[in-house]
Amino acid sequence: MVQTSVAPSTRLARAATYRRGVWLVVLLGLVALGFVLDIGLGPVRIPLPAVVDILLGNPTDTPAWHFIVQQIRLPKALTALVVGSGLAVSGLQMQTLFRNPLAGPSALGLTAGAGLGVAAVMLASGSVAGGFAIRALGVGGSWALVLAATTGAGLVMSLVLVLSARLRDNVVMLIVGLMVASVTGAIVSLWQYFSAPEQIQEYLMWTFGSLGGVVGNHLLVLTTVVGAGLLLAFASAKPLNALLLGENYARSMGLVVGRSRTLIILSTSLLAGAITAFCGPIGFVGIAVPHLTRGLLRTADHRVLLPGACLLGAALTLGCDCLAQLPGSQTVLPLNVVTSLLGAPVVLWVVLRRQNIRSSFS
Repeated sequence: MVQTSVAPSTRLARAATYRRGVWLVVLLGLVALGFVLDIGLGPVRIPLPAVVDILLGNPTDTPAWHFIVQQIRLPKALTALVVGSGLAVSGLQMQTLFRNPLAGPSALGLTAGAGLGVAAVMLASGSVAGGFAIRALGVGGSWALVLAATTGAGLVMSLVLVLSARLRDNVVMLIVGLMVASVTGAIVSLWQYFSAPEQIQEYLMWTFGSLGGVVGNHLLVLTTVVGAGLLLAFASAKPLNALLLGENYARSMGLVVGRSRTLIILSTSLLAGAITAFCGPIGFVGIAVPHLTRGLLRTADHRVLLPGACLLGAALTLGCDCLAQLPGSQTVLPLNVVTSLLGAPVVLWVVLRRQNIRSSFS
């Protein structure tokens, strides 16, 4: 009999693949658990068995529970799934494209650019981008909102990308992103100064970030645009792997860098623009989740990182929304506050250990 032995490198590769598969299954379970908990928590206490029965279409003794779950909490939980996945993937793409561990939709000004586009649409309609204003928009208004936000985010990202080709310094790029965000913020602040008090109040509510204002056709529009952005991102998995090693290496492999860069910009603009338009600026998810995903899966392969970031981003956003409910209380915290409290320590960890993770981007 001939005995065959498996090389140690092969065994290690199989073990690493198995470990990543286990983590992806765990993340999928966390998403399912967070989804049910997010629907079950709220000012009105609904037992989890009743929530599961309603989701499965089984009748219950309390018709009001059906309305709360199906019309309020279920759309909010679905929005959390879409928002978490989209922000995580957009942050992952930006960190790879700019080869900067601190890149993200908010850090490089994409969120501010999308917010400026939203403000322009709402200024033209005589209102602002609060949750109530979004509910009042028809389907056509929703698409106009997404188009404006996506255009604003795309223009900002294109500007930052052009400057990055000249500067080639990660720290300077962050400063440029902050300056772009400051300029767009100043324009919006100037508009607020000349706006009516009720308009300013709704705009402030929008800046806090919320998942509760996206229902019905608006959720369909958001899901469609984010789904398109995610499809473009998954199609860019191999180009992202090549760009991670540098543009010169990517060109030597036959990659058309300009076309790949345009595809990534379009994907990121769709994701960041649509989410910011409907849910407001939600910080730190796009920066923190990619690093957490790399730490869990221990790989730089975007064919693994992209689905991992989707699952972890969705699970984290669902968890943040659960914490925002303040279980046992009638108070609901702004989502941006909770994501900042959880995401800021991760970003601080990235800054403190930057020398150790720089190898992932060079």
